[in-house]
Amino acid sequence: MVNKIEHIGIAVKNMDDANVLFEKMLGVPSYKMEAVESEGVLTSFFQTGNNKIELLVATNPESPIAKFLEKKGEGIHHIAFDVEDIHAEISRLKNEGFVLINEVPKKGADNKLVVFLHPKNTNGVLVELCQEIK
Repeated sequence: MVNKIEHIGIAVKNMDDANVLFEKMLGVPSYKMEAVESEGVLTSFFQTGNNKIELLVATNPESPIAKFLEKKGEGIHHIAFDVEDIHAEISRLKNEGFVLINEVPKKGADNKLVVFLHPKNTNGVLVELCQEIK
């Protein structure tokens, strides 16, 4: 089952500018920047209380974030939910008729295994499931 909203992912064109903006807005600095080479993305995380924001900037023009920015511009890219057992959730959601973009969890940012649900089945919202790597 889903435990909580893990983070909200926001696609940005310029990480330096976005980091300054979010630091001013949230009143806290980014606690972590991390490249995810397999996705062609650089991430920056902010946390206030239990809430996290992940900024995402493309590191190559073929990355999913680059394509998102071309099509939709800057803005909310995805919502991520924390799960206890990502493999059980994959099975459960497939049985419920959801389409997954990747059915095999892959290593994402912030020490997580991740899978994505296709937005065509989730009212246009890209949904990420993530589980802490232990």
